[in-house]
Amino acid sequence: MDSTRVTEHPTSCDRPSTGADPTDPRGALLRTPVPPGPSGSALPAQGCAGQTPPDAGAGSPGTSEHSQPGAEQAAGADGHRPRPGSEGVPVQPDGARSATGVRSGDLPSACAAASGEAAAGAMDSGDLAPGDTAPGDTGPGDTGPGEAASDGGRQAGPVRPASGVPADTGGRHGGTLGPDRRTGQPTAPGQPTPMRRDGDRLRFVGAATRRIARGMDLDEIVMGLCRATVPTFADAILVYLREPLPVGDERPTGPLVLRLRRTDRIPAERDTEGGFTPAAQPEPSELETVGAELCEVRPGSALAEVLRGVRPVFTDTPSACAALPELLGEERDFALPEGRRAILAPLRGRRRVIGAALFLRGPERVAFEADDLLVAAQLATHSALGIDKAVLYGREAYIADELQRTMLPENLPRCTGVRLASRYLPAAETARVGGDWYDAIPLPGSRVALVVGDVMGHSMTSAAIMGQLRTTAQTLAGLDLPPQEVLHHLDEQAQRLGTDRMATCLYAVYDPVAHRITVANAGHPPPVLLHLGGEAEVLRVPAGAPIGVGGVDFEAVELDAPAGATLLLYTDGLVESRLRDVWTGIEQLRERLAATAQLTGPDHPPPLEALCDEVLDMLGPGDRDDDIALLAARFDGIAPSDVSYWFLDPEDAAPGKARRLARRALARWGMEDLTDAVELLVSEVVTNAVRYASKPVTLRLLRTDVLRCEVGDDVPQLPRLRQARATDEGGRGLYLVNRLARRWGATRLSTGKVVWFELNRG
Repeated sequence: MDSTRVTEHPTSCDRPSTGADPTDPRGALLRTPVPPGPSGSALPAQGCAGQTPPDAGAGSPGTSEHSQPGAEQAAGADGHRPRPGSEGVPVQPDGARSATGVRSGDLPSACAAASGEAAAGAMDSGDLAPGDTAPGDTGPGDTGPGEAASDGGRQAGPVRPASGVPADTGGRHGGTLGPDRRTGQPTAPGQPTPMRRDGDRLRFVGAATRRIARGMDLDEIVMGLCRATVPTFADAILVYLREPLPVGDERPTGPLVLRLRRTDRIPAERDTEGGFTPAAQPEPSELETVGAELCEVRPGSALAEVLRGVRPVFTDTPSACAALPELLGEERDFALPEGRRAILAPLRGRRRVIGAALFLRGPERVAFEADDLLVAAQLATHSALGIDKAVLYGREAYIADELQRTMLPENLPRCTGVRLASRYLPAAETARVGGDWYDAIPLPGSRVALVVGDVMGHSMTSAAIMGQLRTTAQTLAGLDLPPQEVLHHLDEQAQRLGTDRMATCLYAVYDPVAHRITVANAGHPPPVLLHLGGEAEVLRVPAGAPIGVGGVDFEAVELDAPAGATLLLYTDGLVESRLRDVWTGIEQLRERLAATAQLTGPDHPPPLEALCDEVLDMLGPGDRDDDIALLAARFDGIAPSDVSYWFLDPEDAAPGKARRLARRALARWGMEDLTDAVELLVSEVVTNAVRYASKPVTLRLLRTDVLRCEVGDDVPQLPRLRQARATDEGGRGLYLVNRLARRWGATRLSTGKVVWFELNRG
């Protein structure tokens, strides 16, 4: 860099005349040498649109855009080079005068067409990257809108004359221009236009792609494209996406259908210097009437050819003119700005076209240039790749959520004598899978198994292992094995899955008739029992070793489960974090439960759903290091007066005795209207039991919200419902049970089986 001290002025000229005074206080910016042309002179004279004619600067009347006194004399007449501002979308009437006093419409049309064809040819050949320059363009050192302030007015090199310099409304240089499109305020003479040079475009593309890349899902990416484009690059944008969007390597089977995903345009209301004030309602713009909601791309149509071409095109080309009615709707009255004020850019993902974007500029703004096709191509490429990745990410998130949802119970069962509530929270929103699970499994005899477990980690692998262990626990519970035996078989199953498959589990069986609970633990945090009076107690359960260690014996304990008490099973994510150890968290949980119970009084336990929410509210910032599973069970129990229990010897008189006992129990409970149905069904079930049993048969009636009858024997074979033939003497007992009972079933026990049925109370 030159050792001469550079004095930065926000409003300094880009290139003054060669006759500037070296002592001028604006410093080295006025002493920047003028690059010689091919013949050794100054910049070559250009006659094309957007560049200064050779005789335009010599005698141009008016003043310079700078506010420093004496700037006109210092810069000279041919040194008037207006510099783009840092932001703003100024009004640029079509055919307005340039800063040199020459109308853009008066420039030779052949030269303007040649310039556009040269730039388009460079783009089509693929020789120009986003940072490359076309012939006659400048390098990336130019200052553009949005990031010009960071350069501090430093000039990296010579610049070409700007295209589309704003003109005055009166036709004379130095007059007052129309209102600015962004602020609504009058535009001063020499007001810069956005993206007149390649450096401006590079900076805009960089800022726009960063904004698009910040999006994680589909809507954020499309919104980022719209917000980055309007109003800096276009006055309006229409984004069409394929319906449905293909995922990965999927091959779409149906026709190519594009749906209008989002539109954006410059709003009618402006942000003025005095604050956001509503402006007068303007007349309806052409840009507001463009766009159909849905269009089908027919094979071989003009729109299909444009989309297959991938590269953005001006809508004044024959192919685009034929494609627009198909995209925007042939039956719809639409109007596009004339000239090169619309660009149609296909959106192509990794393998196929996934949509299209239409960039529009209004008639009051300067038309697109050939280099703007490169900008549209960059925006379309980054947006399409972001949309493709967002769709893949959405599919992965959907698979993870679906896996986790199917691994956990969709609905908790309604069990006799107990009410249940549950919660599950993933470790993070971006990883909604984990190894925590809970379950409630109905058992014979109106009992229920309560299970909560935690597989190490919170990943897809942990969720898969959790699903296998949960299925194994359900199978073992169906065999009515003791809790310690269930944990032993789970330990063996974890060892078969792998040597590093570790998990903790707590398995409890609640008997509402006996008001007892049997608990076995495998390295899991102990449960908390909230009594009806408001006292919270951490149950003393042997910790045991985690599942997967192998060769460890598990121990079960039997505890009282009084009516009205609440048992809370949870995983360590609720009580352990980086800010507290597990025992501190358990104590805080116990205190939280006790405080919550005091709010409802000593005679009324807190509602289960509200209790679960209150427990989760104890989690503070930084406490979510792991996923959380929570299962709450309210013990209602079954009163002894609602239970009738008998033993029947396996003899021919057993069915008759069973009918008499059932009739007496129903009379005592005031349920005589069910006598006929109960006697018939009890007789059939007991007859099947005593036919094969070698030990006494059990008969139990339970009165809850329904009437439940259970018949147990020592034969492990389960009865199956079958259609009896007309010549068969038997085989119709279970058919009657299936027709008359509300529900029925058979469960295998370690000592035999239980056949049960339920009837609705009258």
